[in-house]
Formats: sequence, structure tokens, C-alpha cells
Amino acid sequence: MAAVTSGAPLTVGFDLDMTLLDTRPGIRATYDAVAAETGVRIDSALAVTRLGPPLEVELAHWFPEHRIPEVADRYRELYVDIAVPACVPLPGAAEAVAAVRAHGGRVVVVTGKHGPNAQRHLDHVGLAVDALAGSVWAQQKGEALRAEAASVYVGDHLGDITGARAAGALAVAVATGPYGAEALREAGADAVLEDLTAFPAWLDGHLAGAPSPR
Repeated sequence: MAAVTSGAPLTVGFDLDMTLLDTRPGIRATYDAVAAETGVRIDSALAVTRLGPPLEVELAHWFPEHRIPEVADRYRELYVDIAVPACVPLPGAAEAVAAVRAHGGRVVVVTGKHGPNAQRHLDHVGLAVDALAGSVWAQQKGEALRAEAASVYVGDHLGDITGARAAGALAVAVATGPYGAEALREAGADAVLEDLTAFPAWLDGHLAGAPSPR
């Protein structure tokens, strides 16, 4: 892998759910609340194993198409008080953000999550970022990353690798979400890390032109 050209601006994008934050307990509780209100069975334990795509994709497993917009709106209302306070940073999240800053870089979050709720999560855990794009997935993530001139995108999902590729950015995958390291490698990640605790050393090596771990 080539080093970043000297003097070029560094912008690193991060996914949110299961990359920077463990949002599963709050998301599961929010699905349970929606199920209780609507009387529709939702297997919330299964739903939180499929985090990544926008909310509407998951709701389509449980609701007819004509109900999805109203249920999504209600989910997002409930989410503020149920899910946001329950999130916790994943190991190494704060240090990963700090590592980008230490190199004079910008940090952007590009996520399938509803943007205002993504910002609430970041505020709750005290992670400051330079830009945030919400409600984007796969190829759309690529558009958001390209708009921010991101050269690296860090995520846990195969859709994050697709987004990085669409942006012409390096795809750095962390095995903290639904896919193990081997699946992430097979999907074409440029680097695969067990979690974000390994990211600062990877970034140092990348900027120095060292090969990435695969």
C-alpha cells in the first residue's frame, strides 16, 4: 500500500454502529418498544445481528411496505430516550479518533443511521467529529466519503467496504460487527483489524508506507 503523499490532507471516515459504538442494547430495546406499541412481533435479538443497512431495510422484515414510513418515524422518536443513553464506545474508539487528530487529520462519520440520532450518540459519548453524513448505505456512503475527500474508511460491514471502494478510499475493516476477519478479507478489505485498538498503529504504519495487515 502506498503512503499518503506528503502534505496531502488526511481525512478518515468511520462507520458508527459496531465500529465506533456498541449500540445493540439500545437498538434492541427500541425494537421491543415498537413491537409493544404496534402489536407486531419483532425478533429484536435477530435484528441487532443485522446492523448496518438503514432502518427501513430491517423494518421490511416485520411490517408491510405501506407501514414502514410511519413505524420508522416512531422508532426514531423512541430511539432518542431509549437507545442513545444506552450506547457505549467500543474499545479503542476514542483513541482511533485521537490518532487521526494527532496526524493533523479530519474525522468524519458516515453511517446508515438517521443523522440527528447519530449526532446524539456522538454527543452522549463525547466523540467530536468534523462532519457527519447519515442515512447513507453502501454506494451512497461512497458519495458521502468522496464529498469529504476521505482517503480511508473504517467499518465493520461488507457494505462499508463497498462504500470505501465507491469513494476510491482504503477499506479498513474491524471484526467487531456481524462479520469475522476472514469474511472481511474475502470481501476485499485493504486491512483487517480485530478492533479499533489496533487502528492507531495501523494508521502510523500506513502514513509511513508500511504494508497493511490482512
